[in-house]
Amino acid sequence: MNTTGALESEGEDAGEQGTLRFRAKRDAILAAAADAINEQSAKGMTFADVARRVGLNTTSVTYYFKRKEDLAAAAFENTLDRLTEMLDEAEREPTPHARVARFLALNIARLGKIDRGEERAFAVLSDLRATEDPVRGRLMAGWQRVFRQTRGLWGPPANRAETDLHGARAHVLLENTFWLPVWLNRYEPDQYGRVEARLMDVFAHGIATAGDGWAPALIDLAHPEAEPGRAAFLLAATRLINELGYRGASVQRIASELNVTKGSFYHHLDAKDDLVIACYKRSFDTIADAQVQADEGGGTHWQRLSSVIATLLDFQFSKQGPLLRTTALSGLPHGVRQAMVDRSNRIARRFAGTIMDGVAEGSCRPVDGLIAAQALMALQNAAFDMRKWASTMPREKAIAMYASTLLFGMFDDRALDA
Repeated sequence: MNTTGALESEGEDAGEQGTLRFRAKRDAILAAAADAINEQSAKGMTFADVARRVGLNTTSVTYYFKRKEDLAAAAFENTLDRLTEMLDEAEREPTPHARVARFLALNIARLGKIDRGEERAFAVLSDLRATEDPVRGRLMAGWQRVFRQTRGLWGPPANRAETDLHGARAHVLLENTFWLPVWLNRYEPDQYGRVEARLMDVFAHGIATAGDGWAPALIDLAHPEAEPGRAAFLLAATRLINELGYRGASVQRIASELNVTKGSFYHHLDAKDDLVIACYKRSFDTIADAQVQADEGGGTHWQRLSSVIATLLDFQFSKQGPLLRTTALSGLPHGVRQAMVDRSNRIARRFAGTIMDGVAEGSCRPVDGLIAAQALMALQNAAFDMRKWASTMPREKAIAMYASTLLFGMFDDRALDA
């Protein structure tokens, strides 16, 4: 009897089982790390918290990942890999419209599985810039690959203007998929298919009617500051938090940005949480001010909506900006975070009201106002990341091109004539 082959087979089976167990445990740790990052940011995540979520001790986690930074990087890389897989599948569709629709469908299906407990959420990418080199360089290169692949859903561009337009569309599409988890849970799971169809309708055909032109009136958002020093502090803090996240933008770093001492920080604000709340208030007040002034100015509701969006994009691309990104929410205490989300929802509902009034008067397409409003929130929120892109062309063209992605739809080329 030849026992050597049997022993080798048993050894191979045992090795395979060991590999499977290792991968399963590693995947569980990555999923727990993603949950911790989404709740607390990458810098707020701890080995102890991740271990508790998986039912292990801290030493067991370090067997798989030696440093916390390695675990965070692996969680981010897992997100990039998953996005790449969805884009690979979307690319098989024959047209840009079908490819975008497939990518959206895959994201909605993933969120449905998460809701049913069949899948775990992956880590949001808001903290990528807060990582340290050389990890940061590797992750940012991975993000650039995802962005370029998303831009490729529209096919090869014929010229530089099309490259710019496809880039704006890719950015808005990705940001909307990242924003989905924030508001999709307001719908029953059996309504996810309807949400997908209504959101894709906005992506495909926009909010404007066929007869609507692009002639926004920029709104003056400048107001005298009661405390000019405090305003400068909030502006610097907003920029750093947008770039590095809530925990990455330390008090020392913010103070250094303004060439002041940490004591100056505490002259303006009592604690770092107070700083983020003040930055959010500044941003939300800016959006609300634009909405109020647009309503006071009158005109069709399409004119009001397009003027508000153009004004906010101008603000984001200017030295006055930016608005604070919602990605900073992950570092805030739960109660404060919920208060900020509630304020965001009120602003979104005002956008929805403008759209619905526009539908009633015939100046906007008959879209789902609540869903279209959330798409607009993602658009204006994310424009901060496109400042470099916007600086390569006249400001008016950048605003028109970026706004067109949702106002006229992701397959309408009128923005090329702006």
